Amino acid sequence: MITVNSTLTPLLGSSLEQLTDWVQQQGQPAYRGKQLYDWIYQKGAKSLGEITVFPKQWRETVGNVEIGRSNIHYKAIAPDKTIKYLLKLADGQIIETVGIPTEKRLTVCVSSQVGCPMACDFCATGKGGFTRNLEAYEIIDQVLTVQEDFQRRVSHIVFMGMGEPLLNINNVVAAIKSLNQDVGIGQRMMTVSTVGLRGKIRELAEYDLQVTLAVSLHASYQNIREQLIPSAKTYPLSQLFVECRDYVKLTGRRISFEYILLAGLNDLPEHAIELASQLRGFQSHVNLIPYNPIQEVDYKRPDTQRIHEFMDILKQRNIAVSVRYSRGLEADAACGQLRASKV
Repeated sequence: MITVNSTLTPLLGSSLEQLTDWVQQQGQPAYRGKQLYDWIYQKGAKSLGEITVFPKQWRETVGNVEIGRSNIHYKAIAPDKTIKYLLKLADGQIIETVGIPTEKRLTVCVSSQVGCPMACDFCATGKGGFTRNLEAYEIIDQVLTVQEDFQRRVSHIVFMGMGEPLLNINNVVAAIKSLNQDVGIGQRMMTVSTVGLRGKIRELAEYDLQVTLAVSLHASYQNIREQLIPSAKTYPLSQLFVECRDYVKLTGRRISFEYILLAGLNDLPEHAIELASQLRGFQSHVNLIPYNPIQEVDYKRPDTQRIHEFMDILKQRNIAVSVRYSRGLEADAACGQLRASKV
């Protein structure tokens, strides 16, 4: 996002007011700010040189100023029309983004980091290590890229791609606000997913956003969660649930709990009964996600009967629950796999 003393920071992520201030600092009339704003957010300009309503001489003068758009490095299209993109950033790093279309929706699954430091045992991205946080404009760019490639408006955004969003909370929140105010996507149509980090869920609540919080639970017993999510060793389930309940009180919004079903490990009836016990009275919804196998580990997906048995146990105990099957499996099953195979 541009600042008063900078002409080198990418423009994407800046508000109309900020862009207007910037063009005036360059000696241009204020109305150029609205032109710049429209070309960035509505017309998809990738460089100032493309903005033909600007004087040619001025475009050449500010030619070193980047808008902040990436290039599509590779894309894989699944039979269900889901598209997985590899986007190449200005520093050469590669990130994954996914466009998930239905008849009425276009959802973008965005990354918040290059890689991920959480090292969850079932996740391909975690196996690849962590490089850096994404800037706000690099998150916004993912949404604009999918919108332009599909040639239809993006309706929903989920922060469920590469990375742990709450470890990059400042840039994630800045991106959410810009996507809402500048791109025109409602905050209620956005979901931020986290494995749970001490103090970070409460910090997110203090931003007073209207987004949905999705907590990646994946186990109802502490020892199993520690096996799957290394950070759980220092942030036990009991403390996580306390912070989640505080989040509901502070925001008035329910939490979605994500639960990947792994055959024989966390999908037994006793696991469902324990999960229902922990969530009793909680303003929440459970998304059961049958596991998508990756090459690095030997976990298996439960059969359909086991999945439905688990769901029925939760329903019988008045827990709101649904099964979410992943889209685009044929375009490389897990987050991180496409990047690993094409970089």
